[in-house]
Amino acid sequence: MTLHHKLRLALVLAILLTAQACSPGLLAPVTGSSVAVSNRPHDLSPLVAPEVSSSLAAGNRAFAFDLYRRLAAQDGNLFFSPYSISTALAMTYAGAAGSTADQMAGALHFDLPADALHAAFNAYALDLEARAKADVDGTPFELSIANSLWGQQGFAFRPEFLDLLAENYAAGMRLVDFVADPEASRQVINRWVSDETRQKIEDLIPEGAIDDMTRLVLANAIYFKASWLTAFDPDATVSQPFHRLSGDSVDVSMMQASESYRYLLGDGYQAIELPYQSGEMSMVILLPDAGRFEAFEDALGPAVLEQALAEMTYGPVRLGLPRFSYESAFSLREALEGLGMTDAFDPDRADFSGMDGNRDLYIGSVVHKAFVAVDEKGTEAAAATAVIMGITSAPIDEPITITVDRPFIYLIRDGQTGSILFMGRVIDPSH
Repeated sequence: MTLHHKLRLALVLAILLTAQACSPGLLAPVTGSSVAVSNRPHDLSPLVAPEVSSSLAAGNRAFAFDLYRRLAAQDGNLFFSPYSISTALAMTYAGAAGSTADQMAGALHFDLPADALHAAFNAYALDLEARAKADVDGTPFELSIANSLWGQQGFAFRPEFLDLLAENYAAGMRLVDFVADPEASRQVINRWVSDETRQKIEDLIPEGAIDDMTRLVLANAIYFKASWLTAFDPDATVSQPFHRLSGDSVDVSMMQASESYRYLLGDGYQAIELPYQSGEMSMVILLPDAGRFEAFEDALGPAVLEQALAEMTYGPVRLGLPRFSYESAFSLREALEGLGMTDAFDPDRADFSGMDGNRDLYIGSVVHKAFVAVDEKGTEAAAATAVIMGITSAPIDEPITITVDRPFIYLIRDGQTGSILFMGRVIDPSH
């Protein structure tokens, strides 16, 4: 089959942190599409051994830092969700074969057999949502996870592929007509992304990214919102300078707190963990010493994080943290190819025969948008990713002071599993 006759497959991933949750596993009607659902029900009780869950979390951490290093080459602030990206690409991986599957597994750190991997993703999503709904003291974190498929009307997808996604990702298929009206299909999917992210992510898929060669869009949306265990007093927030990498400074709204936290005064950096009210989720801030941000960022990896967490002590801290809110937008194709996932983007080499029985599909592009806001009450964030594919082939008594007044790296972490849900850096809080 020539490149001219090959069709495109689009994968869309949407990630949300905001105010309302939706029930998992429900395929809501969307204007502009019909519905075709696999007969396989969502498995609500997957049997996953603890070591399998641990392997999934370790792979998530490794992928998070690998992808961060690739994306860090761009200028400015950065924010993305490695968990959501992994989930969407895991659904794509379900239809991959041969060297395409091998490269995806290597790049994404999918170190489990395929059946165990998909069951582990299912179990973790169910566990996150169960913990979000648990009756706990204070305000629990809010979370919902939704997946969906958008397929070309009349295109023959393998039942086994649809069954796997229905069973493990609660992803039914909505049918649209990319061939007759790709623009209308793009708008329908973008509306779904907007709705799932409570209008935080608009126009995820740009004009022209979907065309009459598109045959499938896979989508994932995750919603998360959490309040600090101890809120910052808004009356204590003051204007202070934030020192940028360029050497100049900008005045920002610096939140102030005098509380006990887990922290580390490390070699060349400081670290502090800010828990959310659930007690399970937290934000970990890594603050390199002045003049050492680039060197610290270059050396950053799972081992650095694990060492920082292991060496943290608990004690009183006078903390200054800037308020910040910004959006990141970028293409993931180059980063994923740089991690070794090359065949998936090559029309002549890609093998997604697990989706349709033929070697006709390939990934054309991957786009990602993310939004984050941190203030005195807590954290709100949203993100969305689109993959465009085609058919081809010891405590102290005196408080220490940590003032986050220079570029820093941060991540939102699940303390129960060690998984990284979101990750980013702040180069300039004023942008």
